[in-house]
Amino acid sequence: MEDHALLFNALIYLLAAVIAVPLSKRVGLGSVLGYLIAGAVIGPWGIGLITNVEDILHFSEFGVVLLLFVIGLELDPRRLWAMRRSILGVGGAQMLLTALLLGCVALLFQVSWQTALIGALGLALSSTAIALQTLTETGKLNTRAGQSGFAVLLFQDIAVIPLLAILPLLAVQSTAAAGSGINNAAQAFAVIGAIILLGRYLVSPLLRFIAATGLREIFTAFSLLLVIGISLLVNSVGLSMALGAFLAGVVLADSEYRHALEIDIEPFKGLLMGLFFISVGMSVDLGLLTHSPLLILGLVFALVAIKFATLALLGRLTGLALDQNLFFAILLSQGGEFGFVLFAAATQLQVIESAITDYLIVVVTLSMVSTPLLMMFFERVLEPKLLMPSSRSDYDVESQNNPVIIAGFGRFGQIVGRLLHTNQIGTTILDYDPKQVAVLRKYGFKVFYGDASRIDLLRAAGASTAQVLVLATDDRDQILDIVDGVKKEFPHLKIVARAWDMLHAHELLRRDVTLFQRETFAAALNLGEGVLREIGFGAYQAKQAALRFQAYDQKTLQELFVTHRDEPKEHPPYQHAQDGVEELFEADEDTLKSQRDESWG
Repeated sequence: MEDHALLFNALIYLLAAVIAVPLSKRVGLGSVLGYLIAGAVIGPWGIGLITNVEDILHFSEFGVVLLLFVIGLELDPRRLWAMRRSILGVGGAQMLLTALLLGCVALLFQVSWQTALIGALGLALSSTAIALQTLTETGKLNTRAGQSGFAVLLFQDIAVIPLLAILPLLAVQSTAAAGSGINNAAQAFAVIGAIILLGRYLVSPLLRFIAATGLREIFTAFSLLLVIGISLLVNSVGLSMALGAFLAGVVLADSEYRHALEIDIEPFKGLLMGLFFISVGMSVDLGLLTHSPLLILGLVFALVAIKFATLALLGRLTGLALDQNLFFAILLSQGGEFGFVLFAAATQLQVIESAITDYLIVVVTLSMVSTPLLMMFFERVLEPKLLMPSSRSDYDVESQNNPVIIAGFGRFGQIVGRLLHTNQIGTTILDYDPKQVAVLRKYGFKVFYGDASRIDLLRAAGASTAQVLVLATDDRDQILDIVDGVKKEFPHLKIVARAWDMLHAHELLRRDVTLFQRETFAAALNLGEGVLREIGFGAYQAKQAALRFQAYDQKTLQELFVTHRDEPKEHPPYQHAQDGVEELFEADEDTLKSQRDESWG
């Protein structure tokens, strides 16, 4: 079994998650608490199936890195600048006020001022993973409480840089260590500048080059390479990997490949985030809890209470409604995963004794466990009593999507898109041709690279709120596949489709798509009208003939569809194109014969 230790451990993680998380969701405890419980059960203080908690915790922290990268993709620099007051104001006030109160509590235990300072600052950090997972599950990221919470988390992630930089200054070492800390800070800011420049001028052309290959797996590989490379780069100068990934996401937020990157990263992010929560659950030292239960539980209560009170005060000062304010305070009331990093570094530099670090880690972990329980109490007991009709201002108005999505922007989709564009109708375009994407963005279109048959891409492009989806791709079978998926996932969305011929139109009608246009019909009809004029028909006579034929053709299409509607879907009405042509000409002959009979009569 030792030869397959990695696979065996993976089996345990997956089995624990598959059992614990659905059960936790079923009883209303949420997915995060399910992961934490699973970790506690299989960890060294549970039944002991897994013992190398430290290694798996470091590996799973990459899930937080991917999470911050995806969040960064949602925030372009302009929007981030618009949030500067919340980030610096609310985020800065939370860190300072919380650290001050926690530091006073720490001094009561007669520890050194260095230990009190680092302990208080580390405990002031909240869990980015738990908070963002909660915001995602509840759909409250775009509420005022969600945006305030995100601003505080962002400030905390940025604050990790100076916190790690000042650790050598607090260590009982030579002044060379202090100089080293300042030097590391300078390197950190240089790396941040390099990420911004490279992301702006190098990564986008590389993405365009890789997309041109048409190999989706290579695009996914490059997405992971990008995040891993940037994370290791920033980590080499002592920065938080998550912060580096977030900056990379922000730089690429305005890229046409934003949605494609987000979708390719999403599966890895979800798995690693679950693994992170499992590893946190495994790291709970139940032996220490058994040894000093009252002390540890008292510290957990003090931490959560102080952070809750501080956040509630700030929320009140910033004008949050009562229900939003309570949600905001509970959301960030726990300790955070970056506290683990800070305490470990402080212990290595002998700023904090290892025995104190052990207590701090248990307190932070148990505070993370408390958040899902408090959130469940809020949602089931407090929120129903306090919830007010949400005003429009509670939501982020910058995240509105366009009413129309066009899938495919070739010769057919271009005409539709230009018509909408000239009438100032907001349109989101999805296309799989990187050259087409690059050209359209120059002219102000909101266009993204990706395969429109992927439901996750349609969701990211705004299909949940859009009104109309125009299917204009070059693949007739793909159009039908998209219709099937959209009917299931977005039943409200009105579908307007490109039909290749009458057979394709029948397949669309089978799927209740009634608004379509056969791609060559209108052009051919106009051309036929021109032929009539060339051979002697007057302009009015030719137009009326064309209109009569258009009405007759539409009637024939519907009649043939009714005739073949009940045939099994796996046996289409026409096995070959000429079968459909023969049936159409038979219908034409019957109509001509009827007209002759009426004329003879």
